[in-house]
Amino acid sequence: MPELPEVEVVRRGLARWVAQRIIADAEVLHPRAVRRHIAGGDDFTYRLKGHRVGTPSRRGKYLWLPLEDTGQSVLAHLGMSGQLLVQPQDAVDEKHLRIRVRFADDLGTELRFVDQRTFGGLSLHDNTPDGLPDVIAHIARDPLDPLFDDEAFHQALRRKRTTIKRALLDQSLISGVGNIYADEALWRSRVHYERPTAGFTRPRTAELLGHVRDVMNAALAVGGTSFDSLYVNVNGESGYFDRSLDAYGREGLPCKRCATPMLRRPWMNRSSYFCPKCQRVPRAVS
Repeated sequence: MPELPEVEVVRRGLARWVAQRIIADAEVLHPRAVRRHIAGGDDFTYRLKGHRVGTPSRRGKYLWLPLEDTGQSVLAHLGMSGQLLVQPQDAVDEKHLRIRVRFADDLGTELRFVDQRTFGGLSLHDNTPDGLPDVIAHIARDPLDPLFDDEAFHQALRRKRTTIKRALLDQSLISGVGNIYADEALWRSRVHYERPTAGFTRPRTAELLGHVRDVMNAALAVGGTSFDSLYVNVNGESGYFDRSLDAYGREGLPCKRCATPMLRRPWMNRSSYFCPKCQRVPRAVS
């Protein structure tokens, strides 16, 4: 599933190619793509027509297109395979095209939502006073947000009484961090994923947040992480951060720091990758 860097890459593409364009019409080609819009596909397309798209926004992994002067936004759920593509109007339809949005201008491009597995979709929601779709008002700020509160995050870690990787993936504490970038930041911090958060000092929390930001900024610089063709930017291009990963997906390969073979362990229906020498297992776990 796309994490913060991948979603931010898509947001930047939409800001360039879609912002300030007026929607002429929309077409829902698969009902599952609007299943979160309770009123259905016809209502969804009716409510989009004639409205100008504002500046695309993001919080963590969540992406939305504000509709100016309506107090509402189109929230995009990319799921496992959702893609927002800006394509020429005469381009051949993608096999898994689910929604098409046309614009009232002569730029010759349209917005397409393509989703092979149909786990994602688009939906229309009222905005909160802060400009967020109301269904994601509970989502915490992400570590690249200038208003992210490092001290509040540290205090929340101390109170949470959980383990550090669980905390990093808790979107009510910190948003945008998923399995890949959690493993990467923890490897850089030399912290095992099962270390209890109650013992984190301020310097340790600050160091970890620094590595979270560094790895996400590094991924952003190369377009995010693509392991297959299902994650692409709005122009259909893949990211290349998978070539720079230090931990995730490197089971059996030598640690880039100490040459110890990297390990993989099942974790919450996912996998955790770590170095058994650099990231010592906490005593309570071992």
